[in-house]
Amino acid sequence: MPAGMAIRYDRPAAALADYITGYHVYRSSDPPGGEGQVDWFLPATANVRIAIDAGPIAVSIGRRTYDPLPAASLFGPTSQALKATTHGGVMIGFGISALGWGRLMRRPADDFRNRIVPLEDVLGRGFTNRLVAALQAATDDAAVAPILDALLTERLGPPHRDAALVRQLMEILASDGPADMTAAAARLAIPTHALRRLSVRHFGFPPKMLLMRARFLRSLVRLMSTGEAANYALIDGSYFDASHFLRDSGTFLGMTPRRFMALTKPFLEASLRARDAVLGSPTQVLHDIDTAPARKVGHESAHASKHLLGAHRVISGDAADIRC
Repeated sequence: MPAGMAIRYDRPAAALADYITGYHVYRSSDPPGGEGQVDWFLPATANVRIAIDAGPIAVSIGRRTYDPLPAASLFGPTSQALKATTHGGVMIGFGISALGWGRLMRRPADDFRNRIVPLEDVLGRGFTNRLVAALQAATDDAAVAPILDALLTERLGPPHRDAALVRQLMEILASDGPADMTAAAARLAIPTHALRRLSVRHFGFPPKMLLMRARFLRSLVRLMSTGEAANYALIDGSYFDASHFLRDSGTFLGMTPRRFMALTKPFLEASLRARDAVLGSPTQVLHDIDTAPARKVGHESAHASKHLLGAHRVISGDAADIRC
């Protein structure tokens, strides 16, 4: 990564591990010239992001642009790549799993798909103001995870009645499981219409789109990890051929894998490695709550270990400080 940029990932506390996919802190300085830094991010599950001491931020999802981005925002679940233009500062965020959506949000996830809204519109002005104030008062990046743990644990509502089925569908999406809706419904032992209702309510998209997105990202991450944009031997075996995969790339990226991989995207490339090292999977969409480790509260620095990932120094464990 260029000088002046850093990423930190932290695991949530065990009580939140099913609901929050991880915490992240991105830092950067404003590049010279005033044009801002452009980065790209993959389709994802829902996120909350809070900008601290940041310059103007513009985010585009497909043909829709949010400029300026609200200081505290909910990014709904996305099926398209996201383009961000930033001008330095700090971005603190956390991912929300489908199980977490049912305990934190009242409205269906599909109300927010491929959209960004002010956080106060969904979590209320009082909670949003408390969250922002607490993060602004954090003494350092290591204080972020305990702050979020406390506020989010307090905010959790009761488990949704669909929780058991939501968990099963999350497990299917995180693994090389069924690639079609009928097989997924059979795995859950529910009718396909019930699976569709479940998917739209908690994940934001119909099951076919969820399965396609997971399969595509699983394949794309393999290509990105090797740098071989045209090595189609790495793509998921359920693709009929390379053209099938390329059609999905048009759907989810709006471009070919080769073109996407050629873009300048330092935060994305570093975060794929760092997230995998700390949280057990490179992307939110492929996050596996059954294998993702939780943070041992009260032992944040006692069990840290160092890993070298290429030129990227990653410190992970109960606290995870990534500088790239």
